[in-house]
Amino acid sequence: MCYAIPGKVEKIEDGTVVVDYFGEKRKAHNELAEISVGDYIYAQGGLVVNKISSAEAQSILAVWKETFFQLQEVDLKLSRLNLGNQDADQKLLEVLDKASQSQKLSTEELLYLLDLKDKKKVELLFKTANFLRQKYFKNSCCVHGIIEISNYCRRSCQYCGIASYNQELKRYRMTKDEILQAAKEAIQIHGFKSLVLQSGEDCGYSIDELADIIKQIKEKTPALILISFGEIGIEGLEKLYQAGARGLLLRFESSNPVLYKKIHPGMDLTSRLDHLRKAYEMGYLILTGGLVGLPGQSKEDILNDIFLSKEQHAQMFSFGPFIPHPHTPLAKEDPVAAQEIIKVLAVARIIDNTHAKILVTTALETLNQEALRGGLLAGANSLMLNVTPLDYRMLYSIYPDRAHQSEGSIEQIESTVALLRSLGRAPTDLEAF
Repeated sequence: MCYAIPGKVEKIEDGTVVVDYFGEKRKAHNELAEISVGDYIYAQGGLVVNKISSAEAQSILAVWKETFFQLQEVDLKLSRLNLGNQDADQKLLEVLDKASQSQKLSTEELLYLLDLKDKKKVELLFKTANFLRQKYFKNSCCVHGIIEISNYCRRSCQYCGIASYNQELKRYRMTKDEILQAAKEAIQIHGFKSLVLQSGEDCGYSIDELADIIKQIKEKTPALILISFGEIGIEGLEKLYQAGARGLLLRFESSNPVLYKKIHPGMDLTSRLDHLRKAYEMGYLILTGGLVGLPGQSKEDILNDIFLSKEQHAQMFSFGPFIPHPHTPLAKEDPVAAQEIIKVLAVARIIDNTHAKILVTTALETLNQEALRGGLLAGANSLMLNVTPLDYRMLYSIYPDRAHQSEGSIEQIESTVALLRSLGRAPTDLEAF
């Protein structure tokens, strides 16, 4: 069973429900007509996913009851911050003290944090970000499943292993039945309440076909469905929203227009941002961010990437490392260090400490096996597990040697749940009340 806890509806008003989790109140937006006060529901991304019976909920809550409060204690212990007792650079302490009080930092101060090198100083940055994560999100952590339905792509992004120019890659496109079966297994067998459907920009699927797949998943196995198919057009976004998609994962990768064009031949940053803005206006949850470590990228670029993510009303920030793929034009470039990515996550938490969830990407885990733990202790509170069928998973080669590419879903889930429990994280993926 995946990491999820049902909650009891205490109040319904204007499309919003107040949900009780062992005495803690959370808010969720509701689109289900049959929900009533007293019902038990699952929610993801601040949205009600489905209703479950009282008997089923009570049996699950009985298992969680003692654990829930134990997890809170563990998280509080790990997120304590005492800058006053630190023997560190005075400038750093002053900047982090401001950050810990949620005061706005200047661009100069934020760049100073991104440029930290000393191990002890970096650790203080991470502790401050983790303190802010706990202060505003408590020990809530969301876990999404991701199904990579196709590795076909019409684009020629210079860093990506599934780009159209890569003739070495064996291509695949899952059938409708395969996608529905993979979704069914993820939701019904493994207990995921949120799924990302991802592919390259694959013209092999029509929008109507994708809409039908989403509609059938929602009807047969209720879950929060997020899409990540690249730029599918405003009409495409509208159709998939009507079919039941509620989240859009679309990274802009770089906020620098010159760098964006250089790494995305034939593409324009304006078009990508227009997709994000229109999707937000439609009601999509926005998941976006950038690629860190690109050749020619500056610290100012990275900081602007964080700012742009916030401007796009991102509910989740996604910042991953540049990892050179051997069959791309950037094959000979050096990869970025894992610590540099975790610093970006920490600074992102300082910039947006009350609203956005922050994702630890699989790419970061690929750089360093301890990076998932490190990211979660530096302000992050979200992760994704790959539930793509194993026959296809190794072919979704956006970068080489991906973490978990040959690991079964059960093994992934067990190790992830064990890690989250060790960090005191609980699956209450809703807005604080």
